[in-house]
Amino acid sequence: MIVPAFMRENPRLAVFALLATASSGFGQTFFFSVFGSGIRETFALQNSTYGLIYSLATLTSAILLLKLGPLADRWSLNRITILAVAVLTAGCLTIAVTPHWLLLIPGFLLARLGGQGLMGHIGLSTAGRYFKHNRGRIMALTAGGFPIAEAILPLSAGLILATSGWRTPWFIAAGILLAVLLPLLLYLSRHAAHPASLSGDNADRHEDQDATVAFSRGQVLRDPGFYLILPAALIVPFTVTAILFHQSAFAEIRGWSTEQIGLAFTGFAAGHIISLFFGGPLVDRIGAQRSLSYGLIPIFCSMLVLGLTDFTWTPNLYLALCGISLGFIGAAGGAIWPERYGVRHIGAIRSVAQASMVFSTALSPILVGVLLDAGVATTGIGVLFAVLVLGSAVLAQTANVPRLGHRA
Repeated sequence: MIVPAFMRENPRLAVFALLATASSGFGQTFFFSVFGSGIRETFALQNSTYGLIYSLATLTSAILLLKLGPLADRWSLNRITILAVAVLTAGCLTIAVTPHWLLLIPGFLLARLGGQGLMGHIGLSTAGRYFKHNRGRIMALTAGGFPIAEAILPLSAGLILATSGWRTPWFIAAGILLAVLLPLLLYLSRHAAHPASLSGDNADRHEDQDATVAFSRGQVLRDPGFYLILPAALIVPFTVTAILFHQSAFAEIRGWSTEQIGLAFTGFAAGHIISLFFGGPLVDRIGAQRSLSYGLIPIFCSMLVLGLTDFTWTPNLYLALCGISLGFIGAAGGAIWPERYGVRHIGAIRSVAQASMVFSTALSPILVGVLLDAGVATTGIGVLFAVLVLGSAVLAQTANVPRLGHRA
């Protein structure tokens, strides 16, 4: 079997990381969005109630991830993988069998924690921890699991819904996780070194950053630069989640047809996948911090297109640009933390970033919903998000190399 050069350092773990992020799709918003109308109709829920349940579950999962995320530094890769798949499977089954809408809360919580939270966290942490060379390319490959899931899971669920109820895809998801994905993930990671045995010095790829290769989570949280970079790492998922969650409302306001939006999402997925091929090499060439800001340029333009244009091609262009930024941020946003702080405590460090991302994606749909209910036009929403993106890019460029004392 021919293995690409950038994967040869550890091909099995490269595939593991990709598969882990793809598996997170069962707990991502794009998968949940397929079932919204069916679940609301079954339990007679209003849109606001359904959105509140989802947001509360997402926020709670972010808090729990801060506690569970550091286990990736202390547990073997196999052990943490079993935990994540078990939590995600439990969430799928709870949603599938729930007789009352109140049980949607623990179901959503477990699925969000296991999927968007732990599976995504494990995949990106593995890519950052076990690869010293070509880290940007490995991060791009790992982040490719997200658009793969975007392309497969909603479409598959939609086809199943055409002949069955909304509960069936959740049963199937649980079966796939237990019978296919868990054995495959355990096989790929069975020879992975225990995280505690890895040296931060050996994993770091910048010789001039010796003072930063073993930062603890506490040291990171005392680094002002972390708070300057974090908005840039969060702004793309923050923006995209809000835009996708309220896409139907935008379409109604602008008069876009269902066919237009369907075609536009094809461009979104294509932009996401294609940009990953450019984002990884860019990170390896100029570093993650600079790449992070450059990766925000497409979504800045996207929000201006949304806010300032009203043509038949507007949804196609602005969603394609959103997808391009997702790809670049997938590579740069994953590489920035091991590049800046080393890998010895990457699980604990990434758990803060991942929890912050989950928290932000829970709030952004609420923000846009409030703006829409207040009568704010899509022009104002697009310009507002463009300003937030620009501010995040500027902040990231001002962060200096951290110097917080001795190695942990």
